[in-house]
Amino acid sequence: MLELAVQDPDGVRVAAGVGARRVELCVGLGATGGLTPSAGLVEAAVATARSVAADGSTPVEVHVLVRPRPGGFVLGPDDLDVQVRDVRAAVEAGAAGVVVGVLTPEGLVDVAALAALVEAADGREVTFHRAVDVVADPVAALDALASAGAVRVLTSGGAPRSIDGVGRLGVMAAHARGPLGGRLQIMAGGGVRPQDVGALVAAGVDAVHLSAKRVVADDAGPGGGGDAGYEVTDPDVARAARAALDAVR
Repeated sequence: MLELAVQDPDGVRVAAGVGARRVELCVGLGATGGLTPSAGLVEAAVATARSVAADGSTPVEVHVLVRPRPGGFVLGPDDLDVQVRDVRAAVEAGAAGVVVGVLTPEGLVDVAALAALVEAADGREVTFHRAVDVVADPVAALDALASAGAVRVLTSGGAPRSIDGVGRLGVMAAHARGPLGGRLQIMAGGGVRPQDVGALVAAGVDAVHLSAKRVVADDAGPGGGGDAGYEVTDPDVARAARAALDAVR
């Protein structure tokens, strides 16, 4: 399956247009790796997903990234409280799932914190994001994720780019299908290009995730970030990823 990371309602439309199954909705993707979108943005994205489905396009699920700050994934009590509140807000806005990542100071999956986020999701799907890629043994971490109630993990196989971690992705996929009996899906993500899709699918992953983004130049001046511009979902890259996936199905 194909998942796109998007940052606005138009990204949802692009995803639906290329037949993506899901979107991960976030903001600040290029600068931070992604942060929690506003409540208004979540509502607008969910409304757009419903609208395109009503028009006959492929239904697309909105999964909301819950990550209130950049930096590492060890949560203090206040951090966890904010994330629980954000998960509940996403569910109330109609999200089909949430995307989270929590680690202990020792660099292991924080099972207790993850269980609290799963409970807050109230039956919606919970994806564990690339926090798993800084765990010393991501294969062993899969057991903890499954036991805490996650249904999917987004991972590059511990490498900066998923194509460089394709060997470990294969091991993780085999572990998820074998010892875990398919209770946890492996989704390859991290610097994915359309030309990488074939090798990632061959590794046995369940889904491929990419941002398919490009930057629109827009000078906001010294009070608005200068000439950094902003990111949008590129339909051409999204279509290329879809074609690459279809070619190996």
